[in-house]
Amino acid sequence: MKLLTKEIEKTLPPLYSQDGVEDPTVHVKFFTPDSSWTWYVTEYDPESKTFFGLVDGFEKELGYFTLKELESAKGPMNLSIERDLYFNKCKLSEVK
Repeated sequence: MKLLTKEIEKTLPPLYSQDGVEDPTVHVKFFTPDSSWTWYVTEYDPESKTFFGLVDGFEKELGYFTLKELESAKGPMNLSIERDLYFNKCKLSEVK
């Protein structure tokens, strides 16, 4: 599965565009099908292929992660990260 299509990439807000927004919008959800890690994307830089959003892993924290990291990571059963095809945009407070 392609994690980031050109169509999705065009809709993502640029990095820092939601700074100061009390409850930013989450546009994309990535997850590991064989563990509990999830990445919720709020912003993206197409040049560096860097996302910003909520990472729900060992702890929940806001931070940066790259497309390359997501494409190369594997879960405990060696499964690749996937994009949630049924995820609908929502506010960050809804996924926290």
